[in-house]
Amino acid sequence: MEGTMKVCVMTGARKMEWTEREIPQPKKGELQIKLEYVGVCGSDLHFYDEGRLANWVPEGPLVLGHEPGGIVTAIGDGVEGFAVGDKVAIEPGVPCGQCEDCLNGHYNLCKHVKFMAIPKEKDGVFSEYCTHEASMCFKLPENVDTMEGALMEPLAVGMHACELSNAKIGETAIVLGCGCIGLVTIMSLRARGVSEIYAVDIMDKRLEKAKEIGATRVFNSKTEDIVEFAKTLPGGGADQVYECAGNRFTTLQTCKLIKRAGKVTLVGVSPEPILELDIATLNAMEGTIYSVYRYRNLYPTAISAVASGAIPLKKIVSHVYDFKDCIEAVDYSLNHKDEVIKSVVKF
Repeated sequence: MEGTMKVCVMTGARKMEWTEREIPQPKKGELQIKLEYVGVCGSDLHFYDEGRLANWVPEGPLVLGHEPGGIVTAIGDGVEGFAVGDKVAIEPGVPCGQCEDCLNGHYNLCKHVKFMAIPKEKDGVFSEYCTHEASMCFKLPENVDTMEGALMEPLAVGMHACELSNAKIGETAIVLGCGCIGLVTIMSLRARGVSEIYAVDIMDKRLEKAKEIGATRVFNSKTEDIVEFAKTLPGGGADQVYECAGNRFTTLQTCKLIKRAGKVTLVGVSPEPILELDIATLNAMEGTIYSVYRYRNLYPTAISAVASGAIPLKKIVSHVYDFKDCIEAVDYSLNHKDEVIKSVVKF
């Protein structure tokens, strides 16, 4: 596809505007993709809200959006296994493949990664077309659509968290925070055979959704005390605790919720860099803490799990916006967290 396309760019804190750009053409090893759905992620909202995210500060305009599903429209030299018209999910980070981390299989930790919507790395995909390394594009089977393709990105985070902590059948789990990442963590736990899952949040709409996708019981921490409840579980706590809210209060609670030799997995990204942990309790329990950075080697697994029906991925979507309303999609999602569970932009 040639010509120009519409692109929605962030130009500063709480500033987004429309521009026209040339449609990018695929280089060697790349695909050109017409976007059909792009999820709105919490990190997009942080960028929009503050004009930066942690240590990432844009120098100039930045296109947000890194959860893409679309259709192949052109194929670069040397690419095999794809045809024009294929539905694909795009893994947004392209690692170098050469460094020690990549060669050890930890490509999510590659220092030279080019990740969508990260300053100095790669623009995001709030645009009509994009090009991407074919090795990081994954074909979707007949019964998986491109909206689900776009949601593979957050799903991979939840799956990676459950993989690191090796959650398994017969264990109990507590999930703190039932936004998008909390919900995909619950779905991943269910798919791994963990059937006793307790979900905690302060927003009823999220808790209803957690119940719908398989939480055993939900707790609104404004009125219920999850720490007191955890003490009533066999062994005085859960085998697995997932912190998916990324805040000080829930992070401090984690060590009080595990049973002896239990595991705490920090999935949520905190806006503040330093948070306390209850180390005395952790030591007394000989607990283990896992930290999660994105995901690796999980897109094919995620796609299979959705295709088989093991993970009802579409259920997390609460709002769908047309691309022309992309700015409103980001703004509304930021300012109405009580009702927006997951927004998706439709092209």
